[in-house]
Amino acid sequence: MSGGADERHQERLRAEQAERRRFAELVHDGPVQHLAALGQMLDALTHALDAGDDTAAREIAVRARAVASDASADLRDLAAALEPPALHVDGLAVAVRELADRVARRRGIAVELELPVTDTLGENARSGLYQIIREGLDQAVRRGPPKRVTVALTATPGGGIELVLGDDGARERRQAVLDGLAERAATLNGVFTYERVGTTTTITVRLPPSAAAL
Repeated sequence: MSGGADERHQERLRAEQAERRRFAELVHDGPVQHLAALGQMLDALTHALDAGDDTAAREIAVRARAVASDASADLRDLAAALEPPALHVDGLAVAVRELADRVARRRGIAVELELPVTDTLGENARSGLYQIIREGLDQAVRRGPPKRVTVALTATPGGGIELVLGDDGARERRQAVLDGLAERAATLNGVFTYERVGTTTTITVRLPPSAAAL
């Protein structure tokens, strides 16, 4: 295997490892925590029933139902985020709008989209950029949460693509998160930058024309 091919192979392996770590963190921080809380609520419900406290039992059952609903929603989001059917059937713009709608509905965040050039992207670029947008939105929510997030995907002179994610949430303090996003950009031969000015965090990914067409 040549040096260039070996480096690309290692890059893919690193990206796959980062993806597995990220997915494990999402499962642990979301559905696993919800299920753990649900187990504790069921224990409390049993005690309340044994004590004959119907009022407390009913209140616990209502809370448990809400937690179970949140866990179900998290699992649906995780399944859709891995590779949403809309991404390949309807395109990146539709997939990102569906993602933004879910985030806005569940988190009460205003997500503003500017996606005028998605039809020109190749399949690999669409998939990679969607994952960067998804992860960027998820991390913005975990940091803040923000009140407002912007996602802009525009053409650059010469035929490249620029993705800009902005939010007014808390500062990102985990370098591993930024490294993971940078690794995703690198798999697309893109350039990743991160900037914090005042209360605004901006993540930018620039793809050259050759990468945008793949």
